[in-house]
This record gives sequence, C-alpha cells and structure tokens, in this order.
Amino acid sequence: MRIIHHNYLYQLTFLPRIFPVNCYLVEEGEELTLIDTALPFSYKKILAFAEKLNKPITKIILTHAHGDHIGSLDALKERLPDVKVYISVRDARILGGDHTIDKQEEPFVLKGGLPKNIKTNPDVLIKDGDQIGSLISISLPGHTPGSFGFLDKRDTSLITGDAFHTRGGFAISGQFRSFFPFPAMATWNKEKAIESAKKVMSLNVSLLATGHGDLLENPQPLIDVFGKQKMHKTAIKNVTTCQRNLILNN
Repeated sequence: MRIIHHNYLYQLTFLPRIFPVNCYLVEEGEELTLIDTALPFSYKKILAFAEKLNKPITKIILTHAHGDHIGSLDALKERLPDVKVYISVRDARILGGDHTIDKQEEPFVLKGGLPKNIKTNPDVLIKDGDQIGSLISISLPGHTPGSFGFLDKRDTSLITGDAFHTRGGFAISGQFRSFFPFPAMATWNKEKAIESAKKVMSLNVSLLATGHGDLLENPQPLIDVFGKQKMHKTAIKNVTTCQRNLILNN
C-alpha cells in the first residue's frame, strides 16, 4: 500500500504499480472519515493505518457502488460495528444488489463490477449538497447514476470517485485512455459524465483526488478544458502544450 498525505487527506493506494485503487482517510479533528473501501483484502491495512494515526474511523462514505470501491465494506463494518455508512439514494440500490435501471436512465445500462451479496446496509442516504463533517456532497452522475464527489470546504480539495481519473492520463469518466481503459469501460452514461465535469468547473477545486491515479494539484485548467469538450479523440489537440504535458505525465 502506498500512502500520500496532503493537508487533511490521506490517499491510500492498493496495487499502485499494477491496477491502482485509491481510498481516502479524511481527518476530522480526532476522528477519521473513510471514503471508499478499496478491494476485499484492503481492510487490514486501512485499519492498521488508522491505528497508526491513533484516531478512530467513525464514518464510511462511498462515492459509488462498484466492487473496487466497496470491496472491504463488509469486513470493515464487521470490525467497526458503530461506524456509519453513507451512500447516495440511487447507488444504495446497486449496493443492495438491484442492478436494474430506471426509465429515465435508458437506454444505458449499468456497467463495471456490480456488487452481489453485500451484507452492510447504509445508515445515511446522501443527497446533493448534504454536509458530512467538513465535506460537502456533490452529485456527479455518469460513471454510475448515483455517483458522488465530496468537497472539503477547508481547502477545496475534491474526492471524486471515478467521475475523473488520472491514471494513464487525465480523463473525465467515460473518456478512453489506452493505458488505463477500465473506468471508461465501466461508465454508465458518458454524456452525464461530461455534465458532471461542467458542474465541477464552477467549484474552483484546489486538488483532485480520484479513484485511480495520483493526486492532481491545481486541476482547474484541465477540468475547464475537458469539461468544454465533446468526447472525441482529437479533444487533446485543443489543450495548451503545458496542459497536454500534465495530461500525459500524470
């Protein structure tokens, strides 16, 4: 496991060289909020690191209900029975094993690692604009219908789940990157993902913390450029040389 610390945020990365999967611990005074739970085996190192910080995990927030984000949920809940679990109203259905889509979500279908036999029931169903400690809930549908990001009002860092990723090059969910195509392959609705990126444009984010890939400081120029683009292979041609280097090197 790789750990990177930035202000109130700890990025915990599993399989960093092969298939990087991130989850995050956010410091809230003497407590910790865990955002996403990574892979089924990740719980041991998550708990060990929280113990090293000498602070209890009191909340688990899920950005969305794909398997690489909820993998350790049951194991953590079993060991932390008092922890409160948060997820969006829409993705709570996916977490519970209902993989059907609503009429307004057609003709798109759910993709990616959809959970089965999850025992944990969420305690709180998130809505857009809810405040959870220092975090503001931001609805970012696209990767899944109920995907959410979480904006830390203390430093305007944004934890996005798979609404964006930086592995293999900066991308909005659904934009194909040959070095890391998996988030695009698992995206429910690419046009909704573009709309969510445009929503993020107005937030003036200082740091982007994604589900896959490195932390990205000062991401606003990239978000602005890609949020204005339609999804096609020549979009990168309209990015300045400096921005293009950032995209290709992250």
